[in-house]
Amino acid sequence: MGKIKRIYLKHLHNSIGMCAFLALTLNFIIEALSRQSILEGLSFFVKSPLVFLFNSLIIFAFLSFSILFRRRFFAYVFLSLFWLALGIINGIILKNRMTPFTTKDVEVLQDGLSLVTNYLSKTQIILSLVGLGILLAGIIALVIFAPKRRQSINYKKNILVVVAILVATFGITNLAIQTKVVDTYFGNLNYAYRDYGVPYCFLSTWLNTGVKMPEDYSRASIEEIIGNEQEPSANSKTNIIMLQLESFEDPNLFNNITLSEDPAPNFRELKQNYSTGSLTVPVVGAGTANTEFESITGMSVKFFGPGEYPYKSILTKKTCESIPFDLKKIGYSTHAIHNHRAVFYGRNKVFKNLGFDTFTSLEYMIGPVKTPKNWAKDGILTSEIMAALKSTPNQDYIYTISVQGHGKYPTYQVIMDPAITVSGVENESLKWQYEYYVNQIREMDLFIKDLTETLTKYDEKVVLVVYGDHLPALEMEESDMKSGSLYQTEYVIWSNFGIPKKDEDLTAYQLGAEVLDRIGIHEGTLTSFHQTNNDPLTYKKELQTLEYDMLYGNKFVYGGVSPFMPTDMKMGVRTIEISKVVEIMGKFYLKGENFTEYSKVSLGDDVLKTIYLSPTVLGLLEEVNPADVSKMKVSQVEKNKEEILSTTE
Repeated sequence: MGKIKRIYLKHLHNSIGMCAFLALTLNFIIEALSRQSILEGLSFFVKSPLVFLFNSLIIFAFLSFSILFRRRFFAYVFLSLFWLALGIINGIILKNRMTPFTTKDVEVLQDGLSLVTNYLSKTQIILSLVGLGILLAGIIALVIFAPKRRQSINYKKNILVVVAILVATFGITNLAIQTKVVDTYFGNLNYAYRDYGVPYCFLSTWLNTGVKMPEDYSRASIEEIIGNEQEPSANSKTNIIMLQLESFEDPNLFNNITLSEDPAPNFRELKQNYSTGSLTVPVVGAGTANTEFESITGMSVKFFGPGEYPYKSILTKKTCESIPFDLKKIGYSTHAIHNHRAVFYGRNKVFKNLGFDTFTSLEYMIGPVKTPKNWAKDGILTSEIMAALKSTPNQDYIYTISVQGHGKYPTYQVIMDPAITVSGVENESLKWQYEYYVNQIREMDLFIKDLTETLTKYDEKVVLVVYGDHLPALEMEESDMKSGSLYQTEYVIWSNFGIPKKDEDLTAYQLGAEVLDRIGIHEGTLTSFHQTNNDPLTYKKELQTLEYDMLYGNKFVYGGVSPFMPTDMKMGVRTIEISKVVEIMGKFYLKGENFTEYSKVSLGDDVLKTIYLSPTVLGLLEEVNPADVSKMKVSQVEKNKEEILSTTE
C-alpha cells in the first residue's frame, strides 16, 4: 500500500498525470472488450503501440476537461463513464451482430429499443434496468457528496492547458492520418475498428458523414461521366420483384458445421438453372437498410461516412433518384413490402423519397405467423406480393424485405424437434445458434419454392431476384466461409418466361441495373451508368462523383434542379374500410374488410381500446357517446403504438 501511495503522490496526484493514467487504462479496457479478450487487448498494444497511444491521446484530451472542475474526483468518474460505456456497448453489440458500435447507432436507438425483447430475456432486461438505476444513483451521489478541491482553480491557466491539449491532439491526428498510422476511409468497418482503434473510429463515424466532394467536381466532369448514357427504354411488359432475404445464405457454404440434411435445396436448384453469382454487400451481421439502399438506388454506401445509414441521414431530408422513380417514368407502379414495423429505419417516410407508390408493412398483413424469437415468418409474403401484382393494371416493381432469418439467435435449444440438426460445433451455445438459424433458412427456402410455383402460374411476365442482405450474426471469420469473405451472399435471377442464364459476380449497387439490362430497360442516370461503364480505373471515382452531385452537390446531372418529388405513398395495397357499425348488448362492433391485429377504432385524434376479432370484425372496448358512432374510423397503429400509420376515409 505504501508503494501505491508513493506512486499516487508522485505521479497521479497531479491532475494531468491522473488523466494520462485513466486514458491508458480506459483505452486498454475498450480494446479488450472489443476483442472479447484481455490477451488480445495486450496484443493490440504490443503490435500497434502508435495506434494505441494515439487513441489514448484522444481519451486523454477528453478527460483533460476535468481540470476545470473543483469536484475533480466527480469529473474523473463522470468523464470516464462515457468511454467505459462506449467499450461495454461496443463489446455487447459485437457479440450480437458482428459490426461495431457507431454514432449512427444512436440515430437508430429508437429502432433498437423496439427490438430489445427479441435480443434480451425479461431477466436480462430487468437486470439492465436495475444496473442503470444503480448507475444513476451513483452519479447523483457523486454530485452531492464528491469532495471539492480546497484550493481555488486558476481557470485562465487551466483553460489554456485544455486548449493546448486539444490543439496538440488535433495536430497529432492530422500527422497520424498523413503518416498512415490511421486512415479516414473505412472500406471495412470491422477491420477499421480493429486496426485503428475504437475511440478514433467511433468519433470518425460522428465527424465523417455524407459523400465528400471530389477534387475535380464540376459541371464538365458530370457531363463527361453521363455522356455515355443509353437511350431511354420503351415501356417494358415485365413485372420486377426484388426479394431481399434477411441473413439468407446457403448453410452448405459454411466450413465450420455439418448438417443432417440440405436446408436450401430449392435455392440451390434455382442457382443451377438460372442466372446466379456472388453478391458483395456493404454490411455483415446487421445493417439491412444499407444493402437495401444500394440495390434500390444504385449508389454505394462506401462513399458515405463510416457506419452511416442514408435512411437516417440524407433521405430524411430529400428525395433520391432510384429505380422506383425511374421505372415510374415508363409506366410502372412501385411497391415496397416488409413483414416488420413500418417505422423501422424510418421506412414509412423514407420510401416516399425513394419513389414508392405503396408500402405494405407488418401492420397491414393478416395473420402473420411468428418464429420462436418473435419475428414474422416469410411465408406470408407470397400473398402480399400477389396482392401487389394484382392491385394495378400496369406493370409493377415490388421491393420485398424479409425478416424471418433475423438474429439474435438463441444460445439454447428452442426447437425441440428440428427438421435439421447441426454437428461439428464444439461450443454448445454456438451450436444452438446455428441449429436455429439453419431451420429458419429451411423454412425460407420453402417460401422461395412456394413463391416461384405461384409466379409460374401468373399470366404476366415476372422476373424475380432472390438474394441475401448480409451474412447472419454468428461468430464467423473469413476462414469459416467457403467464399473467404464475410461480405458476400448469393443472388438468383428467376423468371417465368425464360431469360438466358448468365452467371457473374455483382455488388448490391450493381444488381438492379443488371436486372433491368437483362429485360431491356435502361432508364435512369445510375442504371445507365452501371450498364455502360466498364472501366475499372474510373468506375468508382465517377460513381462517387455522381452520388455527390445528386445528393449534396449542384445537381448538374439534372440541370441544377432535382426532378424527383416525394410520392403520395399509400400504406398497404388492400383498402381497409368500414361497412357498418352494430350495437350488441351495449357494445359496439365494426364490420368491414382487411382489418388486422393492428387495426384500432379511432375518434378524431384519439385511438380507442379495440379488440381484433377477425379480418372483418373489430370490437370496441370502451364506451362512446352514441352520437359519435358515425364519426368512428379505423386506424392502423404502428406495432409498438408509436404512431398512427393511416386512417380510413
